[in-house]
Amino acid sequence: QVQLVESGGGLVQAGDSLRLSCAASGLTFSLYAMGWFRQAPGKEREFVAAISWSGVNTNFADSVKGRFTISRDNAKNTVYLQMNSVKPEDTAVYYCARGSSWIDPSSFYSWGQGTQVTVSS
Repeated sequence: QVQLVESGGGLVQAGDSLRLSCAASGLTFSLYAMGWFRQAPGKEREFVAAISWSGVNTNFADSVKGRFTISRDNAKNTVYLQMNSVKPEDTAVYYCARGSSWIDPSSFYSWGQGTQVTVSS
């Protein structure tokens, strides 16, 4: 059974940094692209970032380019989202997911339970 467990969320101030982690189990982690998505209250879930199985290729939503980075450690079955210069509009529940293509957000599935990120102004 595939499990994706996100952690690292919390309450931060605008301009701060935060690192989210997603620990995966029940799958051959290194075979999959991994991604981060978020859902703000009253809004649909949206793509944030993705990384290829090797970690060489990454993809970001325009809204986070230059502020967020994504990385992975295949030895630890973990993917990370480093969030820098956060803004109040980054407030959302953040989910990780596995996918078949780092360039195609629609290819992602097997969502975790999410971790709340709240950015105060």
